[in-house]
Amino acid sequence: MILGQLIEELNVKKVYGSLDKEITGVCFDSRKAAPGAIFTAVKGTVSDGSEYIDAAIQAGATAVICSNIPDNPNPDVTYITVADTAEALGEVASAYYGKPSERMIVVGVTGTNGKTTIATLLYKLFKRLGHKTGLLSTVCNMIDDEEVPSTHTTPDPVELNALMARMVERGCSRVFMEVSSHAIDQKRIAGLWFDGAIFTNLTRDHLDYHKTMEAYLKAKKSFFDNLPATAFALTNADDRNGIVMLQNTKANKYTYSVTSMADFKCKIKEHSFEGMLLSINNIEASLGFVGKFNAYNLTAVYGAAYLLQVKPQEIMVALSALSPVSGRFQKVTSPDGKLAIVDYAHTPDALENVIDTINDIRLENPKYGRLITVVGCGGNRDKGKRPIMAKTAAQKSDNVILTSDNPRFENPSDILKDMTAGLDEALMKKVLVIENREQAIKTARTMAATNDIVLIAGKGHETYQDIQGVKHHFDDREQWTVDN
Repeated sequence: MILGQLIEELNVKKVYGSLDKEITGVCFDSRKAAPGAIFTAVKGTVSDGSEYIDAAIQAGATAVICSNIPDNPNPDVTYITVADTAEALGEVASAYYGKPSERMIVVGVTGTNGKTTIATLLYKLFKRLGHKTGLLSTVCNMIDDEEVPSTHTTPDPVELNALMARMVERGCSRVFMEVSSHAIDQKRIAGLWFDGAIFTNLTRDHLDYHKTMEAYLKAKKSFFDNLPATAFALTNADDRNGIVMLQNTKANKYTYSVTSMADFKCKIKEHSFEGMLLSINNIEASLGFVGKFNAYNLTAVYGAAYLLQVKPQEIMVALSALSPVSGRFQKVTSPDGKLAIVDYAHTPDALENVIDTINDIRLENPKYGRLITVVGCGGNRDKGKRPIMAKTAAQKSDNVILTSDNPRFENPSDILKDMTAGLDEALMKKVLVIENREQAIKTARTMAATNDIVLIAGKGHETYQDIQGVKHHFDDREQWTVDN
């Protein structure tokens, strides 16, 4: 692509050099620069891309997008200055790959909890209805039937547009994607055209990055603020921040709810560990999902599908044939017949929702015994949620085993000390601290009677444990089902 065409929609401040040159690739990592590439010097959370301009040029980059032209510019290189390099990267990546988001229906899902479930169920629903469909999620990316490993909830702009371009080539007409607060704040979705957005909820998470709940909320809201007038904005009316998302959006506004009036209203008629009987906008169906939080997820999916012109009855029939997302309230039975629920819950609110769901079902069915919860907290993340999660688990469970999650570069024992700081003497009597996660799960299985329920929370679908920068194979589901 000719450089002049590539940057024609950018808000360019100054150009040094020729715009009449062929660009063969887009990058923001100097290590990925190649002959003929355009390098964008983005200021990241760890380093400033402007420090790597020379390295990118040495690797063959012939054009550079930056904030300021260097003091000694290379005469063979074109320098383009812009006010916001992160935004420019998204715009250029989109243009280079042929603006793929404008050639499909793109729906983004944002919020603290529920993003993966909603995006994945929408993908599965439209696949079931016969559409070639794409998915960009925490668990995996899908180009119709092809699985592409996922490294981030929302990929960087270059990978994002490259994946979308492959979806267009494959004939995908729709793509459903998770939109994380980090991605919004870092402008990873700049240059994308969204046809719809869904807001799930906002509870404490990522404060290690955003610092305050206000900043976290602002990031989510900006996604809705920037939607085009032709898009739909679908929000959770039962979340106190739900209506905030709609305040300044130009998009068409819709709401969904389980407890109040909304455009898409759900009622839970029956629930058990096998699933729920739901009524959504007065259409009933038995669905293989458990918990009030999943009632919200399913109602959001129903609302989005309806807004994408699927008939109500078709939606409910399709939903009744779908199964839960991997690692989200996933039932696993040990060889000796003991039931565990494996769930990704890694925030105080998500943990409380899962435990409340289990306890509601236990109350209605006397055959179930104790609830034993195994939970930890990730390292190098928001420390403030650690004592809250431990307290929630201890208050709402019969027994608790606190253990390691993904310690990353922290000492697991320090994380566990932060967790136990939230427990008084009475709650500590219900708690065991077992740092080794494998041993913690084995202990829970030994403790549990056949009619007890064990919740293993925090990692869900993950098949690794992140320790000192190394990902070691570890799967909670495997640990529960291994034949001791």
